[in-house]
Amino acid sequence: MSDERHRDPGASAERTRLAWRRTSLSAAAVGLLTVRPAFVPGAGPAEWLAAAAAMVAWAGIVGLSLHRARDLRTRFPRPAPRSVRAYALLVTTMAVLGGWVVML
Repeated sequence: MSDERHRDPGASAERTRLAWRRTSLSAAAVGLLTVRPAFVPGAGPAEWLAAAAAMVAWAGIVGLSLHRARDLRTRFPRPAPRSVRAYALLVTTMAVLGGWVVML
């Protein structure tokens, strides 16, 4: 039996699309937790700036994931090293902001 008969090239693209979606959803959770301190009484400009930065990073992550999911629908998706680098930068930004909020 050949392995080619059981191979499904569309499944890897589907798994990658789902991974981008899961990461976007987890970024939404981190973004909402980062925004939370901005809505307590007595929140200062630092909390509002952190909330704004978290929402910008979240919007970037969602935009990149939608762009990548659209690219993965093609028959032969092309590699996207710039998207992955930008995504890593945005996720790192979200992690730093989330850590900063925990330290407040």
